[in-house]
Amino acid sequence: MRKIPVGILGVSGYTGLELIKILLEHPVFEISYIGNSQGTQKLSEIHPCLEGIFEIPVLKANAKEVAQNCELVFLALPHKSSMEFAKEILEYGVKVVDLSADYRLKRENYEQNYQTTHIDPHNLTRAVYGLVEYAREEIKSASLIANPGCYPTATLLALLPFLPFLDQTSVFVDAKSGVSGAGKKLSDNTHYPNINENLFSYSPLSHRHQVEIEEKCEFFAGKALQVNFVPHLVPLNQGMLVSVFGRLKKEINPIEILYKRYQKEDFIRIRSQSVEIKNVRGTNFCDIFATNRGKDIYINAAIDNLLRGASSQAVVNANLMCGLKEDLCIPKIPR
Repeated sequence: MRKIPVGILGVSGYTGLELIKILLEHPVFEISYIGNSQGTQKLSEIHPCLEGIFEIPVLKANAKEVAQNCELVFLALPHKSSMEFAKEILEYGVKVVDLSADYRLKRENYEQNYQTTHIDPHNLTRAVYGLVEYAREEIKSASLIANPGCYPTATLLALLPFLPFLDQTSVFVDAKSGVSGAGKKLSDNTHYPNINENLFSYSPLSHRHQVEIEEKCEFFAGKALQVNFVPHLVPLNQGMLVSVFGRLKKEINPIEILYKRYQKEDFIRIRSQSVEIKNVRGTNFCDIFATNRGKDIYINAAIDNLLRGASSQAVVNANLMCGLKEDLCIPKIPR
């Protein structure tokens, strides 16, 4: 099979490293370009774990050079930076999977939520939100994928099957993430003495992903919903656990609802009891459990925030965009 040359812009973070690890094992995608805002570095200087395994210069990112070397590029850049590169790269006919938030939201929601003007409204309207289980056919023909955020991935996969059955306009979501979800930059919250043996919420009812979850609930299910979202940071490297609490119109069998929606999905596993982070760590799986007490429902989902919440989901999207099997080289063995 012909190799497909791909590039990565933004490799200094955890998601960039996980992308490289997956792509190095991929039988079709071949990394032909790696860039960032600075360049002039060896990849092993950024990620010493790759020394002697994969040596490639990290170049100062240039859209024209990307187009000359790649058919598809992953953007693992900070919010606001991605759209600057995506706009130009797309003009050269190169496909883009963007792991930032720059193409996930409607323009007004993005500008209010991220406090910046969106400079690429044309492509924003063309971008496909890459939640595979709900947009598979659209992804196959897309040139630009907005890779979902980690919290929205877990929350939407848990919540969407039950939206038609909810007897309310709001739900509560309790979410817990490993420290890698906060990125590599040191902060008081992620400083070892503060996070070790500790647990706390942050940005309660005001986290940026709250808007993303609400917007996509309406987009995929046609139901306006207020999502009262409270994230927590836990002393784990990676992994995410989401709990959703809602009120039903009538009693249902939640497991039957999950099987009806997800039984043919490769990366959704329906569990008969509460889910655990350790069973999905290092994989693209989302494990989901649900139960009810009368009309009160509890939905529980676990993912790896760096894999299913970012890098492996991005490669699934790329596989579909390039006509490949969606599970090609996607990690399934927990580690």
